[in-house]
Amino acid sequence: MHRRKLVEGLFKCLMVSSLAIVVLSLVMIIAVIVLRGAPSLTWSMLTQAPKGGYYLGKEGGILNAIVGSLYLTLGATAVAFILALPISLSLQREFSGPTFARLVRLGLDVLWGIPSIVYGAFGFVVMLYFGIRASLLGGIIALSLLILPIMTRPIEEVISMVPKELKEVSFALGATRLETTVHAVLKQTLPGILTAVLLAFGRAIGDAASVLFTAGYTDRLPHSLFDPVASLPLAIFFQMGTPFPEVQNRAYAAAFVLLAIVLLVSLAARWLAKGFSKHIVR
Repeated sequence: MHRRKLVEGLFKCLMVSSLAIVVLSLVMIIAVIVLRGAPSLTWSMLTQAPKGGYYLGKEGGILNAIVGSLYLTLGATAVAFILALPISLSLQREFSGPTFARLVRLGLDVLWGIPSIVYGAFGFVVMLYFGIRASLLGGIIALSLLILPIMTRPIEEVISMVPKELKEVSFALGATRLETTVHAVLKQTLPGILTAVLLAFGRAIGDAASVLFTAGYTDRLPHSLFDPVASLPLAIFFQMGTPFPEVQNRAYAAAFVLLAIVLLVSLAARWLAKGFSKHIVR
């Protein structure tokens, strides 16, 4: 009995320590970004593109990187969702056999573990083959491939958790498999789907390796899918690499903007998930 209490106390200490490490790390990261980035953040920095000599400490802003990141991430999230939802639904037992589903899940898990730089290199090779230069389109394709497994696996897991009785009731009322999926299953899983989309969005907007070769970088705003585009992660990387302290502080300001975007998206997703939770069978 005494040994069991010791073991229980040990694991409680480990749990509390792990929680403290995670929370402290998050607080420290946010504190550093806010303390270093907020003083350097100005309205002109948010509303202007880089001007001549910007990376030497002169005037300009990161509007090109903000707009480019939003274009890249929203486009990639939309493309990935269009592919992820049908894949997730097809893995359910109503539409596919267990062997096929296991193989697809294995493939998605392997894709999830591939480093983002590999996706960038793959996208770059494909773009060279088709004669496409670094552009917004190339970045969207590379990012959508990167977040496809990240979005698909959570959606598939959420859909598989729908009570079997709910589907059986729908079938008993004469609904088809498609009607049951659209009107019962998807309504039941909307909060989980939003969470998966948010997870993929956060992964995409903070990635630099996959867009380094595929999207390129430019100080101008993109006007078409075939124009090169800047992104906040690369803007942070390039500004941190300069020897000028003022430009390095602007990198922290860009990181602050990136952090704020992710936070706002998280809050919006939670608000939407709460609104859709009324469809959940409890």
